Amino acid sequence: MDLLNTLVDKGLRRELPTREEALAVLATSDDELLDVVAAAGKVRRQWFGRRVKLNYLVNLKSGLCPEDCSYCSQRLGSKAGILKYTWLKPDQASEAAAAGLAGGAKRVCLVASGRGPTDRDVDRVSDTIKAIKDQNEGVEVCACLGLLSDGQAERLREAGADAYNHNLNTSESTYGDITTTHTYADRVDTVQKAHAAGLSACSGLIAGMGESDEDLVDVVYSLRALDPDSVPVNFLIPVEGTPLAKEWNLTPQRCLRILAMVRFVCPDVEVRIAGGREVHLRTMQPLALNLANSIFLGDYLTTEGQAGKADLEMIADAGFEVEGTGQVTLPEHRVTAGGGCGSHAEAGCGSHADAGCGSHESGGCGPCGSAAEEQAPAETRVPETARVSEARTDLVAVRRRGAGTDLAPNA
Repeated sequence: MDLLNTLVDKGLRRELPTREEALAVLATSDDELLDVVAAAGKVRRQWFGRRVKLNYLVNLKSGLCPEDCSYCSQRLGSKAGILKYTWLKPDQASEAAAAGLAGGAKRVCLVASGRGPTDRDVDRVSDTIKAIKDQNEGVEVCACLGLLSDGQAERLREAGADAYNHNLNTSESTYGDITTTHTYADRVDTVQKAHAAGLSACSGLIAGMGESDEDLVDVVYSLRALDPDSVPVNFLIPVEGTPLAKEWNLTPQRCLRILAMVRFVCPDVEVRIAGGREVHLRTMQPLALNLANSIFLGDYLTTEGQAGKADLEMIADAGFEVEGTGQVTLPEHRVTAGGGCGSHAEAGCGSHADAGCGSHESGGCGPCGSAAEEQAPAETRVPETARVSEARTDLVAVRRRGAGTDLAPNA
């Protein structure tokens, strides 16, 4: 397939595909899907071998958020029956993190609901970072606290934070349909602050919120321009009690196409399968490891994930290996250049002005279709609704263990 050969060649050279090529990946047929996975897998192995980086989430403060992000169970006015609690103490957070690290996680992601941290909140998180690092040599810590004010990113960096997450979520043109209490530009500003402070930028997307193929390509191209070191790809978890609870638009095949497209556009970046992989990829999760080189271990912020032991078995059975603390995630050229989707001169990265944010446990995807189906006679064309699997609400479980509870975490 000429398209895939072209994309592999570009990926190995860190060259930006055209928008038409990226859209064509999303439009491939199910008959072509394994070829797409194999092609993107060549690019993944070129830059990351067969390593899988494990990340572990600790929800420092759950629920009661003043923002109205439609995908989030912690949003303003949410009727979801999630855990609600205020800030964990540093020793509580460190204990929660220890479970994930014992399970093989290399990075701990400290997340707190809310519009953004106060200076006092930054002090709390700084104390938590110190507690975790004092007890765990070589651990990476990523903070995800919302919109940052001037100077806060520098303070987190001084406290020992290695990275900051703030996801782009969706295309700039549709952002206002998902969130009204802050803007796309607000998210851009926060990622820029983190980047300028020397923190490793982590910014990704949420697929499955009713967006078009064009929206998906737009957000991934904006991420390429944003130049993050890691790109988490969330698949919407439609939680009851949220505005997007009925958005069941994904199939495992669609998820694989999205991951492949992200890999082709950002070939040498840590692509992470984030929230929703268990719900939407289901038994196809091992295949997705050929596209992404990073996953979350265990549970998410407010919903349960696959058992940590099952994650480790899946990685081993698929022929991959867990990345150790002594291994460097990013290719050498990105480490020496300070990160990003390749060098600005060689990889087609644009300015940092295209950026944004989202949540670790959101995602999903819009309608899919192949070029072949579009050209088929109407009477033989498969209706779009018939290709989308029946809603698997049985796979969405609210987290009742781990951080904020007296029960052991899933790791």
